[in-house]
Amino acid sequence: MNSDTLFSKISPLKLFFIASIPGAISMLASALYQTLDGVFVGHFLGATAFAAVNLAMPFVIINFSLADLIGVGASVPISICLGKKQEKEACNIFTCSCLMIVGTGVLIGAALFIAAPVLIRLMGAEGVFAELAVQYIRVYAICSPISTMIFAVDNFLRICGIIRGSMLLNILMSVLSAVLEFLFLAVFRWGVWAAALATCSGMFVCVIIAMIPFFRKKTILRFCRPHFHASMIRQILACGSPNFLNNIAGRITSILMNAILVRMGGETAVSVYGILMYADGFIQPLLYGMCDSLQPAVGYNLGAGKMSRVRAIEKCCFSASAIISLLAVFVIALFPEQITYLFMADAGGEVMSLAVGALRLFSLTYITRWFSFATQSYMLAIEKPFSASIISVSTALIFPVLLVLLLWPLGLTGIWLNFAGTSLLAAALSAFILLRLRRELTKPDWEPEAEK
Repeated sequence: MNSDTLFSKISPLKLFFIASIPGAISMLASALYQTLDGVFVGHFLGATAFAAVNLAMPFVIINFSLADLIGVGASVPISICLGKKQEKEACNIFTCSCLMIVGTGVLIGAALFIAAPVLIRLMGAEGVFAELAVQYIRVYAICSPISTMIFAVDNFLRICGIIRGSMLLNILMSVLSAVLEFLFLAVFRWGVWAAALATCSGMFVCVIIAMIPFFRKKTILRFCRPHFHASMIRQILACGSPNFLNNIAGRITSILMNAILVRMGGETAVSVYGILMYADGFIQPLLYGMCDSLQPAVGYNLGAGKMSRVRAIEKCCFSASAIISLLAVFVIALFPEQITYLFMADAGGEVMSLAVGALRLFSLTYITRWFSFATQSYMLAIEKPFSASIISVSTALIFPVLLVLLLWPLGLTGIWLNFAGTSLLAAALSAFILLRLRRELTKPDWEPEAEK
């Protein structure tokens, strides 16, 4: 469907279902593959390879986060420019962002390839353990210039109205990567490097497919002679910073939590924490997929001056996020044993008791988590990156660390309550930000200036 018709003519409720459901399915497919990736490595290559992948993964994610920063950061101003009918500037931002991602991929990939042995030694790994981690990083480093583009083309396709195509592409990437990884590890019996190669191969194929409409000039976004200017680069970096900071802050918090859990409860506590993260790994992609998929429509209507339509779209986003989150509360609270057995089939009485208690406390997180999640997405879509970054960093790092200190006397119970407490504080912060911006958010529609 033509993006102008989709974003400006279709009713907000219908637009929500057209855009958000494919986005949620895409993210869920990706989450399922990430789970299979861990299962394949652990089953076919053993505990040392599994540990090596987990040790190397933060560096891989940081590399992807930089590409995501540019991709998400470019999508917001592109959507706004299209809403203002400034197609030339939208195409320029699109072209420049693609070049920036490739350039960043070359530089960061080269740095990772060279520095991988030093980085892994600094993490304390030695021998075969360290060697496997270096192999894993270096495959991603070599493929970085092309594979990182996948984090941008998904947004660019949705901006152009190719929403179903974007969903199918994400499903194809997950299925292709899973099939290749099974083939490489189970049939060919290759090493841990092949697990990285399978993922990168799936990304590479899907990037090539995704770029075909742009090269054939069948979309509203087309490649043009790039014109870089400081204001554009600042805008891209500002709009992409909330997601980037969230990824980095989240990694720091995970490292801190694992260190505390080892001290408080050993391997059992770390395993229970892993169950909570896997549970969150199925719910959060649904929320992110819905909200992120609506950002192009929100940005387009903001650029077109249709604030009433922006508010209508966001009401759908907030309502759907609330429904999914509240359903998650009931599922996690009512079926903690089943969720535990899903990841720990041999869980004994003590482990099961700890996991059930943790999951029930963790389920309280989703009573309020939806509000800050939807607000952060809303702020990013309407070019309020500072507000989005405050919510992002506070939720991922500041509030969890503060609550670790406050809830320390409660031991492990305090750790499990940390998630719900963080969610409540983030919701309060989000409400405060929305109230401060209420005049701007409730202003009437206006007519934007046409492109000169």
